[in-house]
Amino acid sequence: MPELPQDAERVRAPLPFGVAEVTGPSMVPTLHHGDRLLVHYGARIKRGDVVVLRHPFQQDLLVVKRAAERREGGWWVLGDNAYAGGDSTDYGVVPDELVLGRVRFRYRPRGSDRRSVPAVVGWALSAARPVLSARSASRRLRAR
Repeated sequence: MPELPQDAERVRAPLPFGVAEVTGPSMVPTLHHGDRLLVHYGARIKRGDVVVLRHPFQQDLLVVKRAAERREGGWWVLGDNAYAGGDSTDYGVVPDELVLGRVRFRYRPRGSDRRSVPAVVGWALSAARPVLSARSASRRLRAR
C-alpha cells in the first residue's frame, strides 16, 4: 500500500479496502476455503480480530489468522482450526509491519450443488456476513 505524504488530504484518498480469497482450512469454522473477504488495510488491530498478514518467512504469501494477543515485538496469531497449523505456534510473533489489515466482511460464493429453492434460500441467508472479533477469548486463544 503506497504511503501518503503527511500533508496529503485524507479526504481525497480512496478507502483502504481490498478483497482477498481464503485458501485452506486454518480458519474453519469462521472462514472456509473459497470465501471472499473484505479487508480494511491499515485498520487498528485489537485482540480477537481476524487479520490479514504477510507470512514471516515467505512475505509474498498473505495469511488470514486471528490476532490472539499482543506480545513484545508484535502479534501472536492463531488459526481458528487447531488442527490446521500454520500460525504463531510455527513461526512465532508476527511483527506489526507484517500485519496488513483487519477482515471486516465475508462473502461465501454459491456452490454448484445448491440448486434447489431451499438450498438457494439457505445460501442467501448465510452467504454474506460481517466478520466479528472474538468477544471473549476462546479456550484455544487462552491455551497458548
